[in-house]
Amino acid sequence: MAEYKILIVEDSPTMRQLISFALKRLRGVRIAEANDGVDGLRKISAEKFDLIFTDINMPIMDGLKLVSLVRNDPGSKDIPIVVITTEGASEDRERALALGANDYITKPIQPNRILDVARSLLSIP
Repeated sequence: MAEYKILIVEDSPTMRQLISFALKRLRGVRIAEANDGVDGLRKISAEKFDLIFTDINMPIMDGLKLVSLVRNDPGSKDIPIVVITTEGASEDRERALALGANDYITKPIQPNRILDVARSLLSIP
């Protein structure tokens, strides 16, 4: 059975737990967590991930900067990225997608929405 590695980059432990809990309903998934963009980048450079969920508003390095750095790195540029944010504004969405995010979820997040997006990006039936 295929194993998928998913990285959750989010500064709120509660949100990380919520996203992680939703994703654990998928079979064959291993989840890693990072508490900001710098921590996330360190993990991405250390191992291969199949999918990244990242918050936008984080200390040290925000999610948009993380998206652009991942997209500019030949080793990680093809990893699907889902941006999760409280910012429902259309300009934030457009900026995230313009930088290369594959999808965009606004908080409060629905576990089913996370599952649908993950299934779609990982091509899990």
